[in-house]
Amino acid sequence: MANRINAGDAVLHVLEQWGVPRIYGLPGGSFDSMMNAIHNERERIDFIQVRHEEAGALAAAGEAKLTGRIGVCFGSSGPGAVHLLNGLYDAREDGVPVLALVGEVPQAFMNMDFFQAMDEVPIFTDVAVFARAATNAQGLPALVDEAIRRAYASHGVSVVIIPKDLAWAEIDDRPVASAPNFRKPEPLKPAADQVSKAVEIIQSAKAPLLYFGQGAAGARDELVAMSERFKMPMVSTFPAKGIVEDTYPAYLQSAGRVATKTATEAIYTSDLTVWVGSDNPFGSMFVTPNTKVIQIDLNPVKLGKRFQANVVLAIQADAREALKAITAAGQDQEESVFYRACLRSKENWDQWLASFNEDTRTPLRPEPVFHVIDQQLEDNDIVIPDVGNVDIDFLRLLHLKPTNRWTVSGKHATMGYAVPAALAAKLEHPESTVYSLSGDGGFAMLGEEVLAQLKYHAPVINVVFSNQSLGYIEAEQRDDSHQPLSGVDLPDTDWAKVGEGMGALGFTVRTVADARHAFSEARKADRSSVIDVKLTGASPLDTRYMRFPETCSDPDQVEKFVKTYEAGDLRSLAYWMGQEARKG
Repeated sequence: MANRINAGDAVLHVLEQWGVPRIYGLPGGSFDSMMNAIHNERERIDFIQVRHEEAGALAAAGEAKLTGRIGVCFGSSGPGAVHLLNGLYDAREDGVPVLALVGEVPQAFMNMDFFQAMDEVPIFTDVAVFARAATNAQGLPALVDEAIRRAYASHGVSVVIIPKDLAWAEIDDRPVASAPNFRKPEPLKPAADQVSKAVEIIQSAKAPLLYFGQGAAGARDELVAMSERFKMPMVSTFPAKGIVEDTYPAYLQSAGRVATKTATEAIYTSDLTVWVGSDNPFGSMFVTPNTKVIQIDLNPVKLGKRFQANVVLAIQADAREALKAITAAGQDQEESVFYRACLRSKENWDQWLASFNEDTRTPLRPEPVFHVIDQQLEDNDIVIPDVGNVDIDFLRLLHLKPTNRWTVSGKHATMGYAVPAALAAKLEHPESTVYSLSGDGGFAMLGEEVLAQLKYHAPVINVVFSNQSLGYIEAEQRDDSHQPLSGVDLPDTDWAKVGEGMGALGFTVRTVADARHAFSEARKADRSSVIDVKLTGASPLDTRYMRFPETCSDPDQVEKFVKTYEAGDLRSLAYWMGQEARKG
């Protein structure tokens, strides 16, 4: 006769088999039976109590981004379930596996307009690749196992809705976890004729450029080898920062708005872009009608999706395999005017940024503060930026090594991501120093999760860049829509005292000396800190609206640009191309 076990306990055994170390959530009445199971298995799976279910889902998504392992969160029926959605959409949009367990009222009260009851499956059908409500106790563990398989296979979200009474029910204790048998597909190699065609197109281009996204993660050496063989500067999506180290001369970082000057100018100047492992939603804006595109992606759905008219060759293949094959089949190329100019343009841009590193004016510019962080950053540190102007500064001013880890809410781009994701990062890597970097808008959303950091002895250096504005949206209203500023101002708040009120260390930074002291003390501390950095309200240089003599015929506009951004020493890519062309 089979041993008997509560169905909820059996679900936790499935999670153990899949290597789940922790689960994030906030208890509610409809989830009591599963909470009992979590309590029973507390020696094997940690329960992390967040203060809001959205934060639990974001922490689970952040953990999945850092590890590649499925993140797990839960919410109770009704409001708890609805609160999960934003974090689950973050996981969906960035293509990481997350499992959400959702409580439901007992079966006898379902479909009866009961307290906190609703039809939950339709709520999750858009966000999830797999959303099912359990209908019998014996099948519940197998349903959770299937949900995990689907999340891994589809790089997305699975949701299992569990009526309260089913998890209490006793069932036969039968092993159901299929984790030992789950396999990822073998890397797909490119077709030989497509490799030959790619080499022919690349070697005939005058200004080829290599553009990559997170699909090229782990392919640093292959990217660099292709860049060096064909003399192609490299540009990436913002979330792909760090795949190639920021200091590599031919890596120009990201184009667009969360971007560098050099990358943005280069991508619009290129006559051929080799587009690898990226589904950037702004991709169509990065090509001119005359730009040719070779697109490499493992997912055939993405081939040609963003720029149908420009793709001259679509290669369905693993990024690393395709890069290796094309590089091996090609011949070393001479450095073009375009390539040399891009390298000089990057040097000029880096020098311009560095010129503000010791700026002591107040309110502070972001450069000297990020310079302090950059100087203290160690090899295994983890940095989690939120969403907004902080992303622009993080991209430009922090020089990550391949050993540094970071995540962001990329495509979904939800404010409030940094603090809960930093909690997940510290729990996963307790030996690392972890930073969360937020604006005052983002920190106000989910900054209460500092309480969870403190509760679980997971010290994080939480930095609030306070400029009393939703700065990223302010710039959109001013520069894109040309409308009166509306709804973007924020009250001046003492975030250091807010942090102290929660039990964290609090620091207010108004000077460079304050910054050095605060970050030094925070790194030594054994508990979380909140560092309130009072910044100027000036917007970062917007690379979409640069005005240089070589590219703008209105001298007044050039003068205004130079004055606004103190850009007298900054030169356009067109300037450097002229310099290199004269060399021959």
